[in-house]
Amino acid sequence: MGGGMSARGQGGTTAAADEDLKLLHRMGYAQELARRLSRFSNFAISFSIICILSGAINSLAQATSGAGGAAIGLGWPLGVLVSGVFGLAMAQISSAFPTAGGLYHWGSILGNRFTGWLTAWFNLLGLITVLGAINVGAYNFLIGAFGPVLGLTDSLPALAAFLAIVTGAQALINHFGISLTARLTDFSGFLIFGTALLLTVVCLACAPSYDLSRLWTFANYSGAAGANVWPRVSGGWAFALGLLLPIYTITGYDASAHTAEETRHAARAVPRAMIAAIAWSSLFGYLFLVAFLLMIPDMDAAARQGWNVFFWAMDQRVPVFWKELLYALIFLSQLLCGLATVTSASRMIYAFARDGGLPASKALARVSPAHRTPDAAIWTGALLSLLFVCGAKWLEAGGTPVYTVVVSCTVIFLFFSFAIPIALGLVAYGGARWPQMGPWSMGRVGYSLAALLSIASMVLIFVIGVQPPNQLAWRATVGFLVLTAVIWIAFERRRFQGPPIGAMIAQRQAQIAAAEAALARSSS
Repeated sequence: MGGGMSARGQGGTTAAADEDLKLLHRMGYAQELARRLSRFSNFAISFSIICILSGAINSLAQATSGAGGAAIGLGWPLGVLVSGVFGLAMAQISSAFPTAGGLYHWGSILGNRFTGWLTAWFNLLGLITVLGAINVGAYNFLIGAFGPVLGLTDSLPALAAFLAIVTGAQALINHFGISLTARLTDFSGFLIFGTALLLTVVCLACAPSYDLSRLWTFANYSGAAGANVWPRVSGGWAFALGLLLPIYTITGYDASAHTAEETRHAARAVPRAMIAAIAWSSLFGYLFLVAFLLMIPDMDAAARQGWNVFFWAMDQRVPVFWKELLYALIFLSQLLCGLATVTSASRMIYAFARDGGLPASKALARVSPAHRTPDAAIWTGALLSLLFVCGAKWLEAGGTPVYTVVVSCTVIFLFFSFAIPIALGLVAYGGARWPQMGPWSMGRVGYSLAALLSIASMVLIFVIGVQPPNQLAWRATVGFLVLTAVIWIAFERRRFQGPPIGAMIAQRQAQIAAAEAALARSSS
């Protein structure tokens, strides 16, 4: 009986692998990357990039120095819904088109070459800058958590050394194959779950009381009362600006789509993993944030701490052993968050390059025969994130607050890259460009509702994302749109062909077979 069950299981796995391969071939691509990710591993990559222990902690002052307790109690669920509707719509598209660099491919096939090209650049810029922001956040957490104990002080040389070592290690691990990366991101998933629960329990145990009214009590700590995290605005605007905390945190789930070509049963696994990453991150993030809010000794004093509020509250209430243990676990989670982001960014670079969308595309689309990873894309993404941080810090030294502006633009760019294919899907649904849904589908009504809410959410994200002190984000976003339009009209509209469509797919079949055979010979 055992042998029979094993045979049937192997046959089912083989059939699923064949279906994954056939679907990829029907979209005009060879199976160059190693398809070794399970649904949990795909989930873990997105869950690790969202990393509630990174965004929700490092950006906590956006709530506590804004609208106070209500910014968490009411603002977190609302912001999660704003971000989550994008995930629902993207999940349905990913089930129909499970390819690496999914957003770029969706933007092309549901629209045209230009919309795909624009989506790719929005998404790529967002991924590169968010990788830099994640690792800078980990550095700041290291200084805040262990600086006084280890004698570490914040300086540009220290930041440069930290980023070079950490980003280089993240790229190196990615270089050596998706299996190693998956084992670490799988571990990261369990680590985030466990640490969030431990943080919740410790905060509740150390809380002086359980004043639940804090969850719906509105305050206005903008301006000097909140250490000028936000300039002085009305109470309503303070609450709206605080929505950036959950919106910034609950993003990065497009990684499930970017790793689709490395995921088994991709048409089913990718959308489910994407939704699960959003849902579990939202729930566990809310649990520990509410517990932390109840632990804060005094909300007025907490607001005055500004960006130092997390360390201040932990110092006030948590015993040293538990505090240091939590700091170590959170810091490790943040490092693994950067690791998963390198994976996502490199697959976007690889997918765009194999269709000729980037300079030196032939080199960037190269896949290592030994490791079956896009090695050039991995190191390019890591290097670009370092250059971004260096450039931003250099401009900041000259008095321009460019880093916070670019991070704000990152959120806008990422969600724009989500919104473009979602909006195109409203028109393409059921037509020649999108005739057949994948196995995961909400139906026409469900998709239309999610898409319309995503468009409305994009407007909200843009409006609050360009408010002071990030008002320069308006000029940066408009300037980027103008620049891309000029580049497209002057150069790319004649050169860039986009992903294979129609007759191009049939013409590519011989190239696909040759590419897969060459990889098989090289890896044997």
